[in-house]
Amino acid sequence: MVCHSARNSEEVGRRRTPLVSAETLGRFHRPESPSVAVRRPGEAADSQHERETRHRGTMNRELEYMFVKRARVWIPDAEEVWKSAELNKDYKNGDASLQLMLEDGTNIEHKLDPKTKNLPYLRNPDILVGENDLTALSYLHEPAVLHNLKVRFMDSKLIYTYCGIVLVAINPYETLGIYGSDIINAYSGQNMGDMDPHIFAVAEEAYKQMARDERNQSIIVSGESGAGKTVSAKYAMRYFATVSGSTSEANVEQKVLASNPIMEAIGNAKTTRNDNSSRFGKYIEIGFDTRYRIIGANMRTYLLEKSRVVFQADEERNYHIFYQLCASSHLPEFKMLKLSSANDFLYTRQGRSPVIDGVDDTKELSSTRKAFTLLGINESNQMGLFQVLAAILHLGNVQIKDRDSDSSIIPPNNGHLTAFCDLVGVTYQDMSQWLCHRKLKTATETYIKTIPRLQATNARDALSKHIYAKLFNWIVEHVNKALITNFKQHSFIGVLDIYGFETFEINSFEQFCINYANEKLQQQFNMHVFKLEQEEYMKEQIPWTLIDFYDNQPCINLIEAKMGILDLLDEECKMPKGSDDSWAQKLYNTHLKTCSLFEKPRMSNRAFIIQHFADKVEYQCEGFLEKNKDTVNEEQINVLKASKFPLLVELFHDGEKAISPTGQVPGTGGRTRLSIKPEKGREKSSKEHKKTVGCQFRNSLQMLMETLNATTPHYVRCIKPNDFKLAFSFDPKRAVQQLRACGVLETIRISAAGFPSRWTYQEFFSRYRVLMKQKDVLPDRRLTCRNVLEHLVQDQDKYQFGKTKIFFRAGQVAYLEKLRAEKLRAACIRIQKTIRCWLARKKYLRKRSAAITIQRFTRGHQARRLAKFMRRTQAATTIQKYQRMCVEKKRYRQKQAAALVMQTILRAYMARQKYRALLRESKVVIIQKRVRGWLARCWYKRCLVSLVYLQCCFRRMKARRELKKLKIEARSVEHFKKLNKGMENKIMQLQRKLDEQNKENRLVNERLAGLENTYTTESERMRGELSRLRGAEEDAKNKGHQVTSLLEELEKLRKELSSTQKEKKTIEDWAQNYRSEMEKMVSELKDQNGSLKKEKDDLNRLIQEQSQQMTEKMARAILEETQQLKTDLNEERSRYQNLLTEHLRLEEKYDDLKEEMVSSNVPKAGHRRRDSTHSSNGSEYTYNSEYAELEDGSRAGEDVTRGMDTSLTLKLQKRLTELEQEKQSLRNELENKEDQFQRARARDDVEFKKARGAELEYESLKRQELESENKKLRHDLKEIRQSLVGNAATGAGAPGSPAYKVVLDQLNASCEELEVRKEEVLILRSQLVSQKEAMHHKETMTEPSVYVEDVSKLKDAGELKQAYVGLKDTNRLLEHQLQTQRRGYDSEVESLRGELQNVKEENNRQQQLLAQNLQLPPEARIEASLQHEITRLTNENLDLMEQLEKQDRTIRKLKKQLKVYSKRIGEMGAGQTEGQTSPGQMVDEPIHPVNIPRREKDFQGMLEYNKEDELKLVKNLILELKPRGVAVNLIPGLPAYILFMCLRHADYVNDDQKVRTLLTSTINSIKKILKKRGDDFETVSFWLSNTCRFLHCLKQYSGDEAFMKHNSPRQNEHCLSNFDLAEYRQVISDLAIQIYQQLIKCMENILQPMIVSGMLEHETIQGVSGVKPTGLRKRTSSIADEGTYTLDSILRQLSAFHSTMCQHGTDPELIKQVVKQQFYIIGAVTLNNLLLRKDMCSWSKGMQIRYNVSQLEEWLRDKGLMTFGAKETLEPLIQAAQLLQVKKKTDEDADAICSMCLGLTTAQIVKVLNLYTPVNEFEERVSVSFIRTIQTRLRDRCESPQLLMDTKMIYPVTFPFSPSSLALETIQIPSSLNLAFLTRV
Repeated sequence: MVCHSARNSEEVGRRRTPLVSAETLGRFHRPESPSVAVRRPGEAADSQHERETRHRGTMNRELEYMFVKRARVWIPDAEEVWKSAELNKDYKNGDASLQLMLEDGTNIEHKLDPKTKNLPYLRNPDILVGENDLTALSYLHEPAVLHNLKVRFMDSKLIYTYCGIVLVAINPYETLGIYGSDIINAYSGQNMGDMDPHIFAVAEEAYKQMARDERNQSIIVSGESGAGKTVSAKYAMRYFATVSGSTSEANVEQKVLASNPIMEAIGNAKTTRNDNSSRFGKYIEIGFDTRYRIIGANMRTYLLEKSRVVFQADEERNYHIFYQLCASSHLPEFKMLKLSSANDFLYTRQGRSPVIDGVDDTKELSSTRKAFTLLGINESNQMGLFQVLAAILHLGNVQIKDRDSDSSIIPPNNGHLTAFCDLVGVTYQDMSQWLCHRKLKTATETYIKTIPRLQATNARDALSKHIYAKLFNWIVEHVNKALITNFKQHSFIGVLDIYGFETFEINSFEQFCINYANEKLQQQFNMHVFKLEQEEYMKEQIPWTLIDFYDNQPCINLIEAKMGILDLLDEECKMPKGSDDSWAQKLYNTHLKTCSLFEKPRMSNRAFIIQHFADKVEYQCEGFLEKNKDTVNEEQINVLKASKFPLLVELFHDGEKAISPTGQVPGTGGRTRLSIKPEKGREKSSKEHKKTVGCQFRNSLQMLMETLNATTPHYVRCIKPNDFKLAFSFDPKRAVQQLRACGVLETIRISAAGFPSRWTYQEFFSRYRVLMKQKDVLPDRRLTCRNVLEHLVQDQDKYQFGKTKIFFRAGQVAYLEKLRAEKLRAACIRIQKTIRCWLARKKYLRKRSAAITIQRFTRGHQARRLAKFMRRTQAATTIQKYQRMCVEKKRYRQKQAAALVMQTILRAYMARQKYRALLRESKVVIIQKRVRGWLARCWYKRCLVSLVYLQCCFRRMKARRELKKLKIEARSVEHFKKLNKGMENKIMQLQRKLDEQNKENRLVNERLAGLENTYTTESERMRGELSRLRGAEEDAKNKGHQVTSLLEELEKLRKELSSTQKEKKTIEDWAQNYRSEMEKMVSELKDQNGSLKKEKDDLNRLIQEQSQQMTEKMARAILEETQQLKTDLNEERSRYQNLLTEHLRLEEKYDDLKEEMVSSNVPKAGHRRRDSTHSSNGSEYTYNSEYAELEDGSRAGEDVTRGMDTSLTLKLQKRLTELEQEKQSLRNELENKEDQFQRARARDDVEFKKARGAELEYESLKRQELESENKKLRHDLKEIRQSLVGNAATGAGAPGSPAYKVVLDQLNASCEELEVRKEEVLILRSQLVSQKEAMHHKETMTEPSVYVEDVSKLKDAGELKQAYVGLKDTNRLLEHQLQTQRRGYDSEVESLRGELQNVKEENNRQQQLLAQNLQLPPEARIEASLQHEITRLTNENLDLMEQLEKQDRTIRKLKKQLKVYSKRIGEMGAGQTEGQTSPGQMVDEPIHPVNIPRREKDFQGMLEYNKEDELKLVKNLILELKPRGVAVNLIPGLPAYILFMCLRHADYVNDDQKVRTLLTSTINSIKKILKKRGDDFETVSFWLSNTCRFLHCLKQYSGDEAFMKHNSPRQNEHCLSNFDLAEYRQVISDLAIQIYQQLIKCMENILQPMIVSGMLEHETIQGVSGVKPTGLRKRTSSIADEGTYTLDSILRQLSAFHSTMCQHGTDPELIKQVVKQQFYIIGAVTLNNLLLRKDMCSWSKGMQIRYNVSQLEEWLRDKGLMTFGAKETLEPLIQAAQLLQVKKKTDEDADAICSMCLGLTTAQIVKVLNLYTPVNEFEERVSVSFIRTIQTRLRDRCESPQLLMDTKMIYPVTFPFSPSSLALETIQIPSSLNLAFLTRV
């Protein structure tokens, strides 16, 4: 590397660098003479345009043979810079002009330069347009580069393009979705040339080279303001933060990103070109540790534009922070700053644009403050910063007025100066004095001198700039402090965000420094490019020699060398009366005649011109000296240092720190410092400010270049496409200016200098196989290519053969493409000729056959017509005959019918006349009869009245006579005497009769009262009858009157009869007409009836169809609901498994932290750290400590675990204390209860008899009440049942009818249960009654015999007492049982009541629902009913599932208890059997000798081991087991069976400690072996299989009925008997999930390198896809080629995975899930790479992909795995391949694409269409209008905007229960496992 220090003039201008030979240079660097490319010292430097013009002639003369008719060229244009045209005729040497036709059809004549005769640039073939790398273009020149960038940016919406080692980034002025985490993951680990250009690819390349080469890296981002430099740097840092992570809890990567808002606030401003322009350069070093994780960062800043603080041009702003403070001045905390609107301050209103559209300065300040807080700058320091910034604004508003010509003054009581002094804590008098005065020092005296107003104003502005610079440095320093950590830095990646080359109408000191920096960077860039070119040629062993090349070192020397511009500027600044004019004269005198790069403008004496590498720039000398000095009044600084404001004092009292007025910040963390310390110690005060800005910038730039030279650089050039910030708008003028300035075209020149086009032999053979004959194809590809090239290209200087590549001159690839296109075109013509001949022949034969067929059919048609005519003639004659016969027959029948009708009418009329006469006679007879009868009755009544009257008169006369006679007798005495005889006797008799009469009178009175009542009712009835009779009489009278009226009516009827006869004829006529009309109407009605029937049938059919559709719709809805439920279940399962994954990751991180903690401490003697036994599941904390005996010296791990689980330990201790207290309280309470029981026992003996009788009576009453209530409830149940049955019958079709049946079944069951309970109650009642009677007999002793018998049996008082106590206990037991029965009965009654209430509510709800449904339309009614039914059934299912689970748990519990009891009973029975045989019996029985055969031992399928052998068991069976030998030689799942058999024995002996430790040891050992060998697929697969088998064994032998269905009786005997291991099953299931995820990651790591190569890059079908030319990035990948993977490699690997899992005995369902995940990974990775690789999006590649997918499907068929969803995971890839192959032109094609690509998102479809690239010139690109049509039609899709598929997604795994048929007792343990300590039981 050449030193950058000043050198002699003889050494400048020449650089010796190894490159290709002078004869092998390309277009731009192929000089005609050495003087063209090599500049001697003092010679004029050529501009970029002149160099291009000179070299273009050489290039075009070499390619004159290419300028033929239809060749396309580029010609200059004023508007578009370059315009495409086509030659109308061949060019011949010597022609002065070219005949061209533009793209719009205009013919023009292009005149050639008569001096140079330079031909226009040739245009690249269309297939090369839009390439990822500009160096892949055949013709490398400016118009080709510009056009390629434009096509990619405008048509394909691609903003990134490679140009050799440079990434060109065009600002889209639009937010793009290409920076998400999915894109970062896609680029992570990829080679730079394998993917489409991206800033992430550059960042990945830097990160990869840092890790591989152990060398620091740099990313240099440059470009003009508004080009997107800062954003590109942000994304690069985000990439590093994402892929590397952070090692500390401080989240350094977040802090690095959070520093951006702060730096933008204090260092960015609005300019005319950019609303957020960075006005300083920065270099951020991101530090990494040995594991390449971010540990810290450091920021350096360069050349802060301090002049912007005091001055802004029109339409520009000051730094954002000032406007943010002014916008937030209304906040309470900012009241003390005394701020107002930005228009009120001089420093913020000069640009007259205080507001940026779409930016809220208040919110931006809030973001800035949050960033300050995140980086550790507290609120007090923040307010201090804001005080300083507000003071700067107030200082700018201080008005200084003239006192006289040489002095100035500040008016007293200046408000802004007062505010400034208050904010910074200085005195008003001192500051006002030293703003208008200065101190001059001599050797002996000091003078205070006044200064004029202009100088005072400049001094004020200088102070403002100095304060802001100090503040800027302070903030950057504190940001660096926040970004530094205590970890040791191993390497770093630097990101340089620096300004690009600038040229304006007025260029000053800032532009001079910026362009000086770009000259240095361009020099470094050129050297790096030449170095890479040299390495490439050396690697390929291409001959090269040392040549001279153009270098910009003279321009750098002009600026920085001795007596250079900066040196003269510093010298002029030291002069007492130095000025800009005198400095300009010195420049003219020194360099104008000696340096060709320095020029003087014609019309100015205060400016100079420098010829930079990019362009000439004119600088105005005004202000150079002032900006370079950057002087500040020393007394003003002293006043600020004496401030009472602590932060201001901190800013200026930094003697030990270097001060950088340019904005540099001292570096930290041992890195290179930004500021430059002098070699000697320096004093405080003014000596700090002696160093000029130019000197400091030169030194800092020198340090930057040293840093960059010590790193591997990566270049990003940002381009601004237009000045109006329009999205995807490309201005060619602006773009070409920046391309020339940023060095992109220089890269093109360097690439074109030698052999820019480079092909591997295989790529060349695949592309140009069509140019070879069969005899030219040899087994050796290199020899084949050599022979073909020698034949095709005669000039061997046009190409060179390297070790692995062929190098071509510029334009040779285009020539080969031309030959290939001509060969293909000739082949196409021949194919077309043959096909057209075949088509014409086929068309002729088809026409001939058609003519013969037409003739045959025509003749047949004519014959058929003749036969038809003859048949019709004969038929017509027959029809006429029968028609005439029918007419005559009809006429006769009409006459006959008419005669019959007339006869009928006449006869009917005569009959009616006769009938009416008879009717009249009959009616007259009746009338006469009635009248005569009435007259006779009247005469009879009169006679009867007369007779009665005569009888009455006679009887009256006779009575009068008898009365007169009786009166005479009464007057006589004899008569009186007769009457008085026997009077006394009669009185007595009368007395008795009187009494009897009184009795009878009473009876009669009673009877009379009854009769009166009867009479009353009878009288009422009679009155009613009387009224009825009177009514009848009135009716008779009325009918009498009616007779007369009837006679009158009869007369009227006679009159009407005559009129009726007259109307008869009219009516008959009308009837005839009516009959005919009716017949017609009937026929019409019949027709309508038929049509209505038809409509009815149609409606019925439609109703049936609708019903069927509704049924199908509901079925689909149910299916969709089911699918949704499945999806939700899978999502929940996936969420749970992701949480497990995150838990595992945190556990691994925890283990790593423990390792670091242990490694950081000094270990004691004899101490070894072991892996922690910390479990992965929270439930395992209870038994972590029990695995402590597994490993030696694990006490330290326990201490760490105990320290980490302090909170859990405290909780457990607290809970243990509570349990102990509760236990003690229960014990005390038990003792108290026992004492109370003993005391109450005696009292109970006395009160028992009395209380028992009362209780029995109470119980009897209670039972009676319950029985009555039971009857009542039964009655209610019966009524409800009847009502429900009735409702069910009436509403059988109602939606809730099935529920009624269910309720009825439940009620019936409840009734049966009640009956059973009733019987039990009756039995208990009878028992209690019998006991009561027995007690009663015992008390009264009425039965001596019983008492004597009892006394005889109870021999003493002790037995009597025991009997009494036993009876008492029995009674209490019975009482307790009765109470329990009663409580159960009450609860059942309550539950039945609740059920009844629920049934009633359900009935009401069903009725309401039914009423609501009846109001709905039919479709909605059906849908609502089904929805309700689904909801009801779902609820019922959930309830039933809960009940089933409860019952299952109860059954399991009871079964286990039953087994335990049966086992104990069996043991007790065996003992009793042995004990029943007495010794005497054994002696008495004879002993016969018996031959006892030996019986084989019956094993129980258990393995016994000692506690101390547990560690050995785990070690031999898990930790040291080799999966390969076990899988091949032994049964699958053998370790799982052995572990379970050991577990069974621990369960059999009821050792819970042993069970717990064994399970804990197994789980932790499996985790340990997986952590140790997690990258070995066989190991992970082996333990996944064994873990699942162990889980299945725990389920199969758990005793649950659900898992015992497939067990044999022997297996059921082996079930666990003492422990329920359901919780451990969950822990093992979680472990299996973690192993499965580890298996997927392992497979992904193995498959990942194969997928892209095998599915995309490798040509499975040879010759289908032609390889296009590739660029430099593809050729210089950062990873060496390790061999090419093919599709067969993927299939072999898949087969290996499958066979390994099958050998390990993995469940088939689990294998299906694994294969599905494999295919998802293959499809996702392939599709993601397809979406990110433009070179892969072609028609032929689509065919290759579809063929590869078909091979994968064939593999699935061979393995029998087609029906479980693996094929569906490839559907997006299949659709993408189809999208590449379908037509993409018309609207019909758009519709087909939209209907076909359902598995792709809109973003993916549009991306594929944008990336579609023709491989051959016969293909066409997709038009922009077609892509917009697709976007419009897919606009309504609801989908994720994510572009790439998530390759990290893992389907949720399930472990279906798979019982084993293997009997445990048959398992043999091989000796190779070293498990001899296990004993079979």
